[in-house]
Amino acid sequence: ELQRFPEETVNLFKAAFTAGLVGWLYGGLPAFVSARKAFIERSHGELFQNRADAVQSAHRAGLRSFIRYGWRWSWRVTAFATIFNVVSTGLSVYRDKSTISHFAVAGGFTGALFRMHLGLQGLAGGMVFGTAFGIPAGGLLMALHSLAGETLQEKRNRERRELYEQKLAEWQSRLNVTEVLGQTENNAQGGLKMD
Repeated sequence: ELQRFPEETVNLFKAAFTAGLVGWLYGGLPAFVSARKAFIERSHGELFQNRADAVQSAHRAGLRSFIRYGWRWSWRVTAFATIFNVVSTGLSVYRDKSTISHFAVAGGFTGALFRMHLGLQGLAGGMVFGTAFGIPAGGLLMALHSLAGETLQEKRNRERRELYEQKLAEWQSRLNVTEVLGQTENNAQGGLKMD
């Protein structure tokens, strides 16, 4: 209706991007430091042309590890956060309200999904861990929404009401124009009959 993506969808994309970035930094920075340190410890016997060449080689080794391990963490954190947000947002949009239980269900579902390969015990453990993670995460998100002054549902209802009022005003103005045209047409026809 508004010719744009819903705010929930935009928030899902933003959350996925942010999770990917955080995952990349979380996995990549420690890998960079340890790979650089390991390269320096291993390369005491190597000959380098100069100090800059040695530093460059150490940084290249660290950068390779940053990319490799950052990617491993990035896609996993992105998948986890995206699934969690899709489930919790889907429940909130479907039920038209946000509650802690939506986040608990989303956490349980995501945790179970990520531990499903470990069998029934892993599935149950992942569900418990995910639910325990989802409750405080949901509480934090709901607190942030309350600080903003308006939840997404309230905003959506307000925008829907404003759009309805705008369309109603347009319809009424068109109706008034039609009535005016009808009256002038009747007046013109009445004037022709008198002549």
